[in-house]
Amino acid sequence: MEQPIIAYPDHTRMSIEAYLQLDYESMGERYEYVDGYAYMLAGGTNNHGIISVNVSRELSNRLQGGRCRVYSSDAKVRLAERRYLYPDVSVGCDERDNGTQTFLQFPRVIVEVLSPSTGAYDRGQKFYYYRTCPTLEEYVLVDTQQRAVDIYRRAEQDLWTLHFFREGDNVELTSLSLTIPLATLYQQVVLASDEEKRED
Repeated sequence: MEQPIIAYPDHTRMSIEAYLQLDYESMGERYEYVDGYAYMLAGGTNNHGIISVNVSRELSNRLQGGRCRVYSSDAKVRLAERRYLYPDVSVGCDERDNGTQTFLQFPRVIVEVLSPSTGAYDRGQKFYYYRTCPTLEEYVLVDTQQRAVDIYRRAEQDLWTLHFFREGDNVELTSLSLTIPLATLYQQVVLASDEEKRED
């Protein structure tokens, strides 16, 4: 599910109770909540959906049987009392997130699948929100315009380092002690550049 900067804001501030009720009662829609305002999320492209499924599948296969769990875009993350976001994929390894609660609070890895309309937001303001989560160790950005994955890793003194992965690389998730061939994240994905090559 794509995460627009502002898809459909409710210009009236609402309480956290009102937001949670709105999000719970919505039919097929998801709302993020930031500092008193709710934002409805827009739908994604076919490539966005395929990449999200590929990421979830590869992570689930490699983490199967362990203590970490993979969550789809249906799982919202509570970053603060007044901030709830919906990542495309998240991984939690903290037993405090087990059970019947309706949100994830201690994620280790968050994945966002980029689009032209949301890339700047995902790299900027949304990354700022995610950095406030003390348990987050890696923030993964998967491009939909080219086969490219960027990972921000938390380092010492709360600094973050940026790591690039391109075609032919293995994507390294050090916080989960695993690697995934970048090509598997783009299985069945047809990019604009692929179509241009076929026309030449």
